[in-house]
This record gives sequence, C-alpha cells and structure tokens, in this order.
Amino acid sequence: MSTRRLAYFGLGGAAVLALLSAAPAAAHVTVQPGEAPKGGYAKLAFRVPDEFETAGTIKLEVTFPLDTPLASVRTKPMAGWTAQIVKQKLATPIKTDDGEVTEAVRTVVWTAQPGVRIGPGEFNEFEVSGGPLPDNTDRLLLPATQTYDDGTVVNWDAPPPAAGAAEPEHPAPVLKLVEGTGAAGAGAAPTGTTSAQPANQPSGTVVSATAKDDTARWLGGAGLAVGALGVGLAGGAMLANRRRSAMPSSGRTGPAEPDE
Repeated sequence: MSTRRLAYFGLGGAAVLALLSAAPAAAHVTVQPGEAPKGGYAKLAFRVPDEFETAGTIKLEVTFPLDTPLASVRTKPMAGWTAQIVKQKLATPIKTDDGEVTEAVRTVVWTAQPGVRIGPGEFNEFEVSGGPLPDNTDRLLLPATQTYDDGTVVNWDAPPPAAGAAEPEHPAPVLKLVEGTGAAGAGAAPTGTTSAQPANQPSGTVVSATAKDDTARWLGGAGLAVGALGVGLAGGAMLANRRRSAMPSSGRTGPAEPDE
C-alpha cells in the first residue's frame, strides 16, 4: 500500500473518531417543561426514553426533596400503569394558605402492568400536578430511578455540573423555578370569557361575541331582504317592457297610400 493511501486511511479514521466523539449524548430522563413559577402549582411531565435495544422500561420512581417539600402531588391516570404516592413526615412542619402541613410527598412510583412497557426506541411521559412550589430556591432536583424488564436499574441522580464542567452520565431531572405573575397572569381575562375590544370603541367598552353575532345576523337578514326586493323590481320592469312592446303604438305611421 502506498504512502498516499495510508495517509488517506489515517485521515478517514480520524474523521470517524471525531464524528463519534461529537455524537449527542444518550437521551436522559427529564422534567417538562423545564421551568415553573415559584409559589404556584404546576403540571409536570417526566419524559422517559428507553435507551436499551433489547430491554423495555417497566418502572419509574421520582423522588421529591424534603428540604423544599411539596404538600400536594396528584398523578394523571395512564393506561397500563399504576401510580403510588408515598408521603413522609416532616421534621419541621410548613405553613400554607390551607394550614400547617406535617407531611409531604417523598416519592411517586409508576409500575407497568403485565405486558406493558416502554419498548426500545420509544418514550413515554408520566404527568403530575403539584405544589405549592417553593419560593426560597431557584431549582428543584428530582432524582429518578428507571427499571428495565431485564433487571437493569439506572439512577438518574447526579446534580447539575459546575459551570464549564462536563455533563454527568446520569443527570437528575431539574426543574428551574422562576418568579411568577400569578395563576392567570396580571390583567388576564377570566377563563371561558370571549370578548373583543375594537379600536374605535371607547375605553372600558366590551363588545361581546354574542352582540357581534346578533348584529351580523341582522345585517345579513337586511341584505337578503334588499336583494329580494331588487330582484322583484327588476322582474316587474322586464314584464312591463315586454307588454309595451307587444301593444300597437297610437302614433305609429303606416305605409303611404298610392295616389289615384
């Protein structure tokens, strides 16, 4: 083999290694969305991909912190899966708008029923609604344990790396907490209310969808009536013209009679 061919092979091998090293990391267990407002309630979904080619996921356990506890967590029903919420006594009770809370949610465990799993190349989402979210921290670390049907257990529990450090192999799901503006937001319209504010309306005047609909119907009916009247008038005019054309005119001049 020539030196030139060896050089080509060497460059090709280096390119393959570079592509492999640049390949994206395997999918992780994450929480969606990635952020939620402090002090409020939020719907969260734990997105679980199956990373194995021959094994399926049959169990997921998510751990909630006790130093920033959640007093209430509810699970969304999933076909083929059962959910169990485990609570734990708090060393120091927390005060909420509903009173003092002496225990908080520690873990939520989803278990697949026989014949059900997240198969290779698939993912699923496990949803909860919980709160109130703490207002004295900027994030919630929510470690997860994923169990496969071949007995493999993967712990997604590594905390986020320091700035500039490499991502851990099994990072824990992290929920970022941000300053919120309330459940509906400042100035939000009540749920189920449909209204519009035309540009030419005085400030404070609200035109409801029902009023606009009634006006549109009235205008539409008036337009149909005017159209029908126009058709009737046009028809009458055409009939009159035909009758006048059929009648002999009194001033009509006939052919001149021959001279005798």
